Amino acid sequence: MMSLPNSTPTPVTVGIDVAKSSIEVAIGLDLPTLNFSNDSNGFDTLLTQLAAHRTALIVMEATGGLESALACTLQAAGYAVAVINPRQARDFARAMGQLAKTDCIDARILAQLGDVLQRCPDRNKFIRPLPTAEQQQLAAMVIRRRQLIAMLGAERNRLEQSHRTPGRA
Repeated sequence: MMSLPNSTPTPVTVGIDVAKSSIEVAIGLDLPTLNFSNDSNGFDTLLTQLAAHRTALIVMEATGGLESALACTLQAAGYAVAVINPRQARDFARAMGQLAKTDCIDARILAQLGDVLQRCPDRNKFIRPLPTAEQQQLAAMVIRRRQLIAMLGAERNRLEQSHRTPGRA
């Protein structure tokens, strides 16, 4: 089987640690980690880097929505992406004897976890398609509606306390 020019002969797993303004990427277990901005320019640069490798699986932690745009971009480019619970990643790191926590270390641990998941017979259960843009927008509106309802209830309670009318107890 011939490999693409500049590509790795065996598939690699990729671990991505997502922060608010940057992403730390471990491509495989042997290469140094790479740092990109967490925006469309950084995503494009990452896609260029990934094109030089046969990528089996990309693993990243769920980080309160910071990972969504990147995960969608990678899935749209045809990569298998697993977004996992941060507690599971931390438990895996502890099991591997890694107690320190930095962006580089986290990216490497996620790549190692991806290597384990890749060999798992039910690997596909970890790869879930992310919601469509419309579903994400609807979820954001539902969350905002709940926030507004809670705020309205709190304000009504404050109003009752601050504006007592004569004759009302």
